[in-house]
Amino acid sequence: MEDDRVWAFEESLWTGDAENYREKMDAECLIVVPAEPYVLSGDDAVQAVSNTPRWEQAELADGRIARPQEGLIVVAYHMTAKRGDETYEAHCTSTYRRIEHEVWTVVQHQQTPKLVAGGA
Repeated sequence: MEDDRVWAFEESLWTGDAENYREKMDAECLIVVPAEPYVLSGDDAVQAVSNTPRWEQAELADGRIARPQEGLIVVAYHMTAKRGDETYEAHCTSTYRRIEHEVWTVVQHQQTPKLVAGGA
């Protein structure tokens, strides 16, 4: 998958509808989010996130892409997402695996929210 498609894929996970999310998340995915229960896997991860209101706007910055082996892509980036008056910032990683030609799914996603002044 070329770089532009990787970033479009990742952005769609933030702004796309629940069906888009379900389609792109692997049944064996592991995700870490900044709210209880913090670590989710498989169908629980897909269900929890697909039921969350989608972001209206998502800006990915400072992105990096690694391809450690054939059929595996790892991305890291800074996210600024907006929904109405709400803004969310985090550093994120995702890992994709190729299922078949041009079909990729997310097997890992992690979010570290922006730390506020005085935080450890």
